[in-house]
Amino acid sequence: MNWEDEGYLLSKRKFRENANIINIFSQSKGKVSGVVYGGNSRKIRNFLQISNKLYIIHTSKSENMLGYFKTELIKPISPLYFNDKKRSTALISLCYMLNILLPESQPNKNIYKSFEDFLRSINLENWIILFIFFELKLLKDLGYDPNLSKLNIESSESEIKKIKIDTYTYDVPDFLIKEKVPQKISNPLIKKSLYFTRNLIQNKFYLPNNLPFPKTRILLENYYN
Repeated sequence: MNWEDEGYLLSKRKFRENANIINIFSQSKGKVSGVVYGGNSRKIRNFLQISNKLYIIHTSKSENMLGYFKTELIKPISPLYFNDKKRSTALISLCYMLNILLPESQPNKNIYKSFEDFLRSINLENWIILFIFFELKLLKDLGYDPNLSKLNIESSESEIKKIKIDTYTYDVPDFLIKEKVPQKISNPLIKKSLYFTRNLIQNKFYLPNNLPFPKTRILLENYYN
């Protein structure tokens, strides 16, 4: 099967002496794996960076065989944040999660659009709040909606509510229930929010399937101690 598309680099690993196997989050094909020959050459290696946007030409003899990619850089993303630990860690974490959680070769246009929307907003001052909202929307688009706004929650002035979802009890920041960006953003609020979404994702997808959770995602939380 031959096709052309654009997408984001989710992962790469060395394959033989001078090639890589990469996973691309494609606009029309979803997550797709393929071999990039010459992937360890200086020219190609420089733009095969996690989260970079690429133009890809895919070639394969059949749907059941690993295909081959020719790649060109559309937009560098990760190099813009090499000196920004929080943003670069967030990008790596998202790409790792998408790589694990997305089904193979199934279009996910809602998630693709949400990911692009986040990338366009990553330079904003409140980007970390938008990151947290992206994680919640990712859960919904993968088929699990915690329905925070529809839960029967006792009225309280506290900005943190205790809510039981399935069999787990979570401390949930009030702004996530109201689905509004908070007026005051503090490190403790950010950490509690990241901790909540992380536990929700882990309990729903990672722990039941015995999947390793990305260490970079936990590292991101620690930046807000």
